[in-house]
Amino acid sequence: MGETSSVYSMCGMCAVRCPIRVEVEDGMVKWIEGNPHVPGIEGSLCAKGSAGLAFEYDTERPQHPMIRTGPRGSGQWKKATWGEALEFISGKLKEITKKHGAKAIALADRSGPFTDLTKSFMKALGSPNYLDHDATCGKNVNIACQSLLGYGRGDLGYDFTNTKHIVLYGRNVFESLQVKEVNNILDALEAGAKLTYIDIRATVTASKADKFLMIRPGTDYALNLALIHVILKERLYDVDFVSKWVTGLAELESFVAAYTPPWAEKETGIPAREIIDLARDVSASKPGVIFHGGWMLARYVDSFYSSRSIYILNALMGNIEAKGGLIIAKGAKDAGAKSLHSLGENIPEVKDKIVDAEMAGKSMGTGHIVNLYKAIRTGQPYPIKAFFAYRYDPIASLPDPEAQKKTLDNLELLVSIDVNYSETGWYSDVILPEATYLERSNILSVQKGPKPSIIMRKQAISPRYDSKPAWEIFKLITEQMGSGKYFPYNSIEEIWNYQLDGTGVKISDFDAKGSVSLSSKPIMMDRAALKFNTPSGKIEIVSPSLAKSKFESLAPYVSPKKPDVGSFRLAFGRTAVHTHAQSQNNVYLNEIVPENVLWLNDEEAEKLGIKDGGMAMVSADGYSGTIKVKATPFIHPEAVFMLHGFGNEIPLKTRSFKKGLRDTKLESGLLETVDPVGGGVAYLECMVSVKKA
Repeated sequence: MGETSSVYSMCGMCAVRCPIRVEVEDGMVKWIEGNPHVPGIEGSLCAKGSAGLAFEYDTERPQHPMIRTGPRGSGQWKKATWGEALEFISGKLKEITKKHGAKAIALADRSGPFTDLTKSFMKALGSPNYLDHDATCGKNVNIACQSLLGYGRGDLGYDFTNTKHIVLYGRNVFESLQVKEVNNILDALEAGAKLTYIDIRATVTASKADKFLMIRPGTDYALNLALIHVILKERLYDVDFVSKWVTGLAELESFVAAYTPPWAEKETGIPAREIIDLARDVSASKPGVIFHGGWMLARYVDSFYSSRSIYILNALMGNIEAKGGLIIAKGAKDAGAKSLHSLGENIPEVKDKIVDAEMAGKSMGTGHIVNLYKAIRTGQPYPIKAFFAYRYDPIASLPDPEAQKKTLDNLELLVSIDVNYSETGWYSDVILPEATYLERSNILSVQKGPKPSIIMRKQAISPRYDSKPAWEIFKLITEQMGSGKYFPYNSIEEIWNYQLDGTGVKISDFDAKGSVSLSSKPIMMDRAALKFNTPSGKIEIVSPSLAKSKFESLAPYVSPKKPDVGSFRLAFGRTAVHTHAQSQNNVYLNEIVPENVLWLNDEEAEKLGIKDGGMAMVSADGYSGTIKVKATPFIHPEAVFMLHGFGNEIPLKTRSFKKGLRDTKLESGLLETVDPVGGGVAYLECMVSVKKA
């Protein structure tokens, strides 16, 4: 028995980043569990987190820098030293900067708590073009929330533990797994809370619900308008809260007058009586009610207004900053503490505007990844010639991989920094291997919430291959580019000490639990003195920010197109076992779910002569693929569904290579199809034909 130690850190098997405890013996990870000190976690992990050991000791991941030697995507690489790879990258960047300026460089990542590093890196290079993946995730939800409350999606937390009624729209919480969230919801259900689940198919979450309502694809907005109609007509809303904190109620009442439950029944397929009952049931529990704003909601061209109507429902319930409702997240300042220093504090501000700041006809906000693709393709409003994809795989996540590749061919430099072989990495010029989450420490971050804290990911073991942590990779690139003075850190401890300077918190304070709480009890605003970050200081149903951008606050409902005979709307989603397109090659997770299947309504399957377990040919715009069918009554007849992330085309990932069907290949022509207001990628505007294989 050798030397054993216990390290508190953060999981990296998905974007949730659950707090964990890692047992290390003689430099090897022997055990991973949820952090026992964190309420709601208390030792628990999901399947992905438990498979972290298999990931760490897997050989089928990048082990050293690689420089492409053949055509892009050919799989022809040479092993490189870090010096060679960094010299190649900096040489290209210097050429691009000399010809087009630093603004021709872009970086996109998966966002999260550590983006101060990537934002500061881009600032050090002199480029405004930091982007994240949000246009494929929560962009519509985020901007819809901001337009109403002045707070983004991430500025609001859900008090699931104390709620009385939860309404979820396709938010498949028990399969798109956040361990703490799931445990809190289960606690609420055990205490008597109700769960209503609305989706086009019956998921694991539907099996936990008190009521499951199967809805016609693309009609969430119709349902919400009818719910608002009932709530206003029967005065089921929180009159005191609304009269004090909500503006535009008269306009809302006039707008929803025609959107009755019988009208909504024809659109959604949900009986009018169910809509009325839901409005009354939820209102009876106010303000301890949560209408979940959605993670991605459903990505249609009206998802912005659908999401905005959810937040209007929350406002009508008076559940903002209320027990069992939506809690405004608090930061260090709210706790009377000093916040962390930003790595970019002493870096000069970039004068150029982000590439989509002034694009004609653009959606709300900036930093939309689809707009970056437009700029790469057209050179307008200015050329983008270098792109870093850090912990991000747009070729696997965005629609139409082949159209993406044609666009990316306009780049002079494409770099992938990742712990996995990604589809984007396989098409890159250089792959830089990042150390895994067990092999690296990250910069510190403030985790906002009712009880804000400072969180730490701490290295548990040495890197097993020739990889480096992100902070060191970006430091080395800035040094090559002559900007090393902006990253004068030689260790993660130097960075931590800089971030913590003046906070009164020391590095050693994290040893006990892995985080440092900034408040001993939840911080709640006085309900009589709420603060909304809007022009009026109130919740604005009629939004000046939307009007300024020439968008309506209350947009008329447009009925979605019904698919032709033999065609279906393609939906995709998650399983608790896999993380998007990242984990299909994991030896344990691959064994549990090795490939995806096509959910097809059983009556529609019978019409097509396809049996449960049989094979189907799925086609769209010249692309076809075969997939096993799950014929079931538990999906709407207008839709088919498959798990996202399968059909990997990287031969080095042998366990998952070409297993299953890739949903994004069927989304041909949809790369630039977005919600016109929120800018979210409208994946579900995809129709496919299905026939017996």
